[in-house]
Amino acid sequence: MKAIRIILSLLLITAMGISTLSAQTKKERKELKKQVVEKLVTSGKYKIDVNRALPARGRSITLTSPYSVEIRNDSVISYLPYYGRAYSIPYGGGEGLNFKAPITDYQLDRDKKGTAKIKFSARSREDKFDFNIDVFSNGSATIFVNMQNRQSISFNGEVDMPEEK
Repeated sequence: MKAIRIILSLLLITAMGISTLSAQTKKERKELKKQVVEKLVTSGKYKIDVNRALPARGRSITLTSPYSVEIRNDSVISYLPYYGRAYSIPYGGGEGLNFKAPITDYQLDRDKKGTAKIKFSARSREDKFDFNIDVFSNGSATIFVNMQNRQSISFNGEVDMPEEK
């Protein structure tokens, strides 16, 4: 009887120890990811992979193809779909949100929770785009794009993390 109590108490202590160890590693991983995201955004070279489009009107759309927005120091490479109303566009639909252009008025601020708030403008041959991007400490991001010739649209996605070697 005593042996069973000792074994049960040892199992209970071991189970509690394992759960605290895994919680520490989760905290460490979360903190490490936060640091990597912060470093990427501060460097000015990062890519956001988009997985959901949220048009101004209608339902959200889950994207199955690989779409992204990439910031490279002084330029933006936008490969995004567009769903919504266009007011004035070239015949055939034009390029939409698929363009490479220089960035103007780039601003990077952080709030109290560590969210990076990025604002910038870009101009393609067809339109002027105002981007508002929120990059959260866990790597998720929201992108809001306001245009002159089309309705605004939002996207959700994740920061593309570099492969660990």
